[in-house]
Amino acid sequence: MGFPKGVTSVNDISLSLWQGAWIAAGVVGVFTFILIIWPAIFHRAKVGKGEFPKQTQYNIPVEILYTVIPFVIVAVLFYFTAIKENKIIDKTSPVKHEISVEGIQWSWQFGYPEAGDKAIVTGTPAQPPTLYMPLGEKVRFTLTANDVVHGFWIPAFMIQMQNLPGETNHLQFTANKLGEFPGRCNILCGRNHSQMIFKVKVVTPEQYQKYLDSLKASA
Repeated sequence: MGFPKGVTSVNDISLSLWQGAWIAAGVVGVFTFILIIWPAIFHRAKVGKGEFPKQTQYNIPVEILYTVIPFVIVAVLFYFTAIKENKIIDKTSPVKHEISVEGIQWSWQFGYPEAGDKAIVTGTPAQPPTLYMPLGEKVRFTLTANDVVHGFWIPAFMIQMQNLPGETNHLQFTANKLGEFPGRCNILCGRNHSQMIFKVKVVTPEQYQKYLDSLKASA
């Protein structure tokens, strides 16, 4: 159903929430469809009869029912969403790597503290940067912005968090699948917002270490 399974630790956490939301939506959709079709078929005025149907001003039990049921549905979805969200944004578990992500008009700047303070990769709209991640090792991201609000979003990873001017956000997760994945800004941030893209490249831990070494050497 369009859910990229097993790509990151975030996907594994949110899969059951994704499935539950679709099931809830399906049940509500089928029930609503029946409520629409039933009177349309079985309560149609007979042609030529000309009788004006009985008018009902209100029905208190029905009105209470269609107020309570949506409230219960929203409350249940909120409960499970809060549980999953707390797991996804947990910042207490230990991490092996640190990466800084700064949103700028209109590209991204990735920093790798393990390779030194000058190990920074800066992209442009014409040359989008690549964010490297090691396979199977948890990474903590420090998200900032130096101008306006941006949105750090990797669709395949089922995660996004805002880069806010003057504020620092943190996000940590593990990439579980090798490959390249597109990323982009999902907050309208100005004229070249559509060009504010990047690429995530998940490599083996050995390849990641070689990349850090190359950054350290070039710095």
